[in-house]
Amino acid sequence: MRLRRLLRVLAVAMLVPLLGGCGLLGGLSASGLGTPASMIVMSPDFSADKSLPAQYTCHGPGLSPPLLWSGGLSRRPKSYAIVVDDGQAPITPYIYWMVFHISPDTTAVAQNQLPRGARQALNSKGTAGYDPPCPAAGQTRMYRFTVYALNASLSNLPNGAGLRETWMAIARHVIAVGRLTVGAAQ
Repeated sequence: MRLRRLLRVLAVAMLVPLLGGCGLLGGLSASGLGTPASMIVMSPDFSADKSLPAQYTCHGPGLSPPLLWSGGLSRRPKSYAIVVDDGQAPITPYIYWMVFHISPDTTAVAQNQLPRGARQALNSKGTAGYDPPCPAAGQTRMYRFTVYALNASLSNLPNGAGLRETWMAIARHVIAVGRLTVGAAQ
């Protein structure tokens, strides 16, 4: 039992610097790409001032939300990626959804639909798909909807690719990033 706990602590201790360096916990790594440009991320159904509707949480049908993004690109990306996470989760962010290999011609995701050709990586639950956030009763959580413009298509990663593997691939190719942070409560 103690050995298992020690191994878990060591695994987390090794993962935190890795995730921090990949740009998903605060800043981009020394990928040689420089500081990424900024993009704007929006949703017709919520904003930083308007809570995440129940239909996009476990307290409703758990649909994936519509998102739109624009701007900030000095060069054409080869693809986009979307990461939805809970930045307040202890130790490492909890990933609800990771979509990659999104066409560079795409600038929006419709409610409960993936863009044609897009792929989903495993989320923190271990499934490839949208795992709706589930704020506890009486608690407000903050969820981050981040869109990354990439200088690669990530076509070498299959649907259902591993969370860490996909995260690292995204971090290595970021040229622009935009984020919408929204609160949700039960």
